[in-house]
Amino acid sequence: MNLKNAAITAVHGYLPEHIMTNKELESIVDTNDEWIRTRTGIHQRHIQKEVGKATSDMCVEVVNGILEKSGTKASEIDMIICGTITGDYVFPDTANTIADKCGLTNAFGYDINAACSGFLFGLTTGCQFIATGFCKKVIVLGADKMSSILDYQDRTTCVIFGDGAGGVLLEPIEEELGFVDAILKGDGDGRHILHMKAGGSLKPTTKETVAAREHFVYQEGKSVFKKAVNGMIDTTTRLLARNEIKKEEIDWLVPHQANLRIIQAVASGFDFSMDKVMLTIAETGNTTAGTLPLCLWKYEDKLKKGDNVIITAFGGGLTWGSIYLKWAY
Repeated sequence: MNLKNAAITAVHGYLPEHIMTNKELESIVDTNDEWIRTRTGIHQRHIQKEVGKATSDMCVEVVNGILEKSGTKASEIDMIICGTITGDYVFPDTANTIADKCGLTNAFGYDINAACSGFLFGLTTGCQFIATGFCKKVIVLGADKMSSILDYQDRTTCVIFGDGAGGVLLEPIEEELGFVDAILKGDGDGRHILHMKAGGSLKPTTKETVAAREHFVYQEGKSVFKKAVNGMIDTTTRLLARNEIKKEEIDWLVPHQANLRIIQAVASGFDFSMDKVMLTIAETGNTTAGTLPLCLWKYEDKLKKGDNVIITAFGGGLTWGSIYLKWAY
């Protein structure tokens, strides 16, 4: 089989209109602007407040933007992958809901639940469908409406997350550009340090689980911090070595936007300049699966054809990994 090069040919993002500042959070939970900034680097986050709007609605804005920017017809999309932990429903999957809302009548798709690594895993998956020739045009999304699963009485979590969505169009390309390599990892033994306690088949929803506030994000911050830093440094270092790429040859590092301290620790871990690190954390907070494509969207005008890009993430599951690609436009 002759494999094709899979490349990102368009990127778009969407952030809800309402901006929740740290000052607004001060009126909701016992915290303050200085505490949030110094510990997370977050100044504000976007929140989807419109009643009746879900994760799929943010993704519709992204998909329509991608189609318009790339001059692609909705009927030309073969596949749609959505990385999310806040799907519209437990089932059906959000990807097919998005396809319906956007008129992607020839596309099949599914969701990937890898938490903050959702887009990373989805991007790798989509590239394989392009590489084998099974698909010619694939849209990969990362999106989460985190405000729907946050406990605004828990200052350790509610200050971190925001809502947002981003995505890319993947297509085959003749040039030696696009997806090069990836290292993806998982460790289910760590699932208890970052998860939702109830609502699944292990602990179905009851009035007791609701009363106990077990349907919100739960994390053990210190444990997550250490594992996130070590995981992203390890896979990035191994990826560079495997592809015989020196850190000086990397034009951009695109890290998951969980916490500014984590991002700085990852860059420092392999002596990488922060000048080449994409950052959105201050303006958007942690949008979970949305952080990586939102970074690409924000920095799109700074990316140049042929740039060496490393994308890395860490999320609940535990899931983590890194991708190496050459920017295609």
